[in-house]
Amino acid sequence: MNPELLLLHALPLDGSMWDAQLDLLPGATYAPTLYGFGDRVEDWAAEALKLPTGNKLIVVGCSVGGSCALEVAALAPERIAGLVLIGTKATRRLDSAFHATAVKTLREQGLEVAWREWWEPTFSPTASPNVIAEARQILMRQPLKDVVRGVEAFHTRHSREDVLSTFSGPTYIVTGAEDVLPGLATSSKQVEIAQKGSLYVIPECGHYVPMERPEALNLIIRQLIDQVLP
Repeated sequence: MNPELLLLHALPLDGSMWDAQLDLLPGATYAPTLYGFGDRVEDWAAEALKLPTGNKLIVVGCSVGGSCALEVAALAPERIAGLVLIGTKATRRLDSAFHATAVKTLREQGLEVAWREWWEPTFSPTASPNVIAEARQILMRQPLKDVVRGVEAFHTRHSREDVLSTFSGPTYIVTGAEDVLPGLATSSKQVEIAQKGSLYVIPECGHYVPMERPEALNLIIRQLIDQVLP
């Protein structure tokens, strides 16, 4: 059976953040927008799993999309051939105050303020202005309620170190060298937890690796595709 790619996006973006990855497995790649799948990350995972048809899935997730990838692996480990977790923290640190502040800011001040305060600063200082502008455009076309739902889902997600430690397939941990969410130290620890973990650090790159350094990420994903091919 040939592999399929399931690409799970970061906040506050949508499935179009993966445009540079869609040709890695033509006709066997799925990049859904997750917000409409439910209020919790595990709901997103259950719905996303309905898209591919086979049992050799490579699940790639960025940020909260990586949390969703771990939920996919929890739901159907027998279908997952490999994981690529980009800028993902498997554990959740409870921060009720920030959760409430984030939702309040979005509802009262809107997407533009949230973009400038939280998301724009997570790009590398060397990121292309065109890439940053594209990411902002993706955010600004999202309904506010969907972004709020995404923030709520992120802050109520489960810790999934258990999945990270028990998944038996290859797990590629990818981080931008300049990403502080979660950052190199956390990413390195997660490689040690995974049974078959590998760490990839992308230089001059922040949190949104698929958009900031698509060529570097594509090489990593191609390597995993080659690894799981029969």
